[in-house]
Amino acid sequence: MKVPNIKTELPGPNAQRIIADDALLMSPSYTRSYPLVVKRGNGANIEDVDGNLFLDFSAGIAVTSTGHCHPEVISAVQRQAAQLIHMSGTDFYYPQMTEVAKRLSAIAPMPGPHKFYYGNSGAEAVECAIKLARYHTKRQNIIAFYGAFHGRTMGALSLTASKPQQKRRFAPMMPGVTHVPYPNVYRHCSTDQAEQEAYALSCARFIEEKLFRTTLPPEEVAAIVLEPIQGEGGYIVAPTIFLQEIRRICTRHGILMVVDEVQSGAGRTGKWFAVQHAGVEPDIVTMAKGIASGMPLGVCMSRAEIMDWIPGSHASTFGGNPVCLAAAMATIKILEREAIANAATVGEYMLQRMASWPHKHEMVGDVRGRGLMIGVEIVSDQERKTPAAAERDQLIQLAFERGLLLLGAGESTIRLTPPLIITAKQADVAMDILEDCIASLAMQHAMAA
Repeated sequence: MKVPNIKTELPGPNAQRIIADDALLMSPSYTRSYPLVVKRGNGANIEDVDGNLFLDFSAGIAVTSTGHCHPEVISAVQRQAAQLIHMSGTDFYYPQMTEVAKRLSAIAPMPGPHKFYYGNSGAEAVECAIKLARYHTKRQNIIAFYGAFHGRTMGALSLTASKPQQKRRFAPMMPGVTHVPYPNVYRHCSTDQAEQEAYALSCARFIEEKLFRTTLPPEEVAAIVLEPIQGEGGYIVAPTIFLQEIRRICTRHGILMVVDEVQSGAGRTGKWFAVQHAGVEPDIVTMAKGIASGMPLGVCMSRAEIMDWIPGSHASTFGGNPVCLAAAMATIKILEREAIANAATVGEYMLQRMASWPHKHEMVGDVRGRGLMIGVEIVSDQERKTPAAAERDQLIQLAFERGLLLLGAGESTIRLTPPLIITAKQADVAMDILEDCIASLAMQHAMAA
């Protein structure tokens, strides 16, 4: 059957009833971009409760890496659920914990040996990294970046700096966190590579040349925490020279380099981890989202000598649940066999096709990304690079009405994060729809003017 295939008005009658119940019963803190009520998913396709079919380029916020309900993942989950659902790895042992750890150790972006902690989410993985860094170094301060998103639990939220609403009325935050600039070359540079590299270096060197000389003693800094590609911050790709300089700063001062690969890991960028594009070896890595194809699993991985805390220092009742680990093992096999290579190939195809969009469409300021982690920046003035948040949201709504599921990121970016198993043909369908939406909205603006 052709996908997308929209049969009813959106939302349809069944969806309208569920949305009405949701308004009465669910926390209003959830953010819903458009009225999608999901019934089932398969591969890159989503069916809503009214029988409408959508092409999914959100993947549950970059989570369903192997596609919705991959048969190998489903089989692994069913087998495990019939054998053992829970026994709490914080108090007992079961083989799935070490089996998955061995597979993750084999693909780690830094030399081994490694040790692992399992939680239930990306935020929990980050919380673990915060506590571990402080415990191991016996230092209290942490450096994070403007534009970062690391989660909404209080420790992770203290590192987060992407939207004020995420922190509004939750103060005080965890003490000891200092934010510094993250290099956004689109916003601050021309297309000249030398200028971009100089700017990226200045962002990294701000830490030593300003922070360490004025307000923050380097010997009291436990970790520098960063996303190799900022997610909620707008799909901002960190230049290689920036990541390399951060690594050098950490090494010089005995600071742990923590990379948050919750969104950019699990093969999304065409490599296991986005930091590998820069050839940089971190000390601690956090991952979640795509590592278990939709089952809740967060992982904090470190060089073995760093994870030196004693029993009782940190734990989780449900972290490393056997069913989630079974899903992770199946996911790793699929990613290694085909999906990571596909992400690199189809992602490069998409970036090449969309590279012309800023020249063809005045509303498009920039197209950037790695693999299948792609951002399209929407602007109201290309020369001034003026963010166009309202137009971005309109485009996402228009795409939904035409059967394409997208999400926003940052102030005015559309993110494209499909399952890593999509085909070039499906990518073409998505790009055709989005480009048509851009042209249609531009025409509406022109007519209104």
